[in-house]
Amino acid sequence: MDAAGLTLKLLVVGDSAVGKSSLLLRFTDGAFEPCLKPTIGVDFKVKKMVVDGHAVQLAIWDTAGQERFRTLTPSYYRGAQGVVLVYDVTRKDTFAGLESWLNELEMYTTKSNTVKMLVGNKTDKPDREVERREGLQFARKRSLLFIETSAKTRDGVQHAFEELVIKILQTPGLWDKSAKKRGVQLMESSAQQDKGLCGAYCPLS
Repeated sequence: MDAAGLTLKLLVVGDSAVGKSSLLLRFTDGAFEPCLKPTIGVDFKVKKMVVDGHAVQLAIWDTAGQERFRTLTPSYYRGAQGVVLVYDVTRKDTFAGLESWLNELEMYTTKSNTVKMLVGNKTDKPDREVERREGLQFARKRSLLFIETSAKTRDGVQHAFEELVIKILQTPGLWDKSAKKRGVQLMESSAQQDKGLCGAYCPLS
């Protein structure tokens, strides 16, 4: 088994203005722009990273959150190995909208074991409407990975994508047909070394 040279397809979804493009820009370019224009249709970025000793290339699709562009998205779900589901911790309505995004994922993703991560963004803002425990409960109930982030301060952003990729690599059926039979044991992830903290990331095994 070798994940070297592996390209993984990731999607970033969620309501409009929750910070999807800002998260992606922070992760891929290390930059933050407070006044990003809304994404029209879909944006696409490529990022190479090494996770647990595996060099992987991420092809990340940033989908528009506005309703009028929703008809564009079904084709983008196809073949995705990982999905980042984003809400804004200062807007309860974006948290309430997660259910419909999950329904859409169920409908359009072609892989039943696609790894999904719930991300509560904009933790740098003081006017929080969604508590961390609410996000965690929602994620646990639906078997999602969970983390809170701030694209502005970069808190949690790198960690979110790393943990998502680790989980994908631990699910060989998503990317390596031959590894299914042999079984794959990857090194212990960084998250499991902070046991008990459940600080940024909570494994839901």
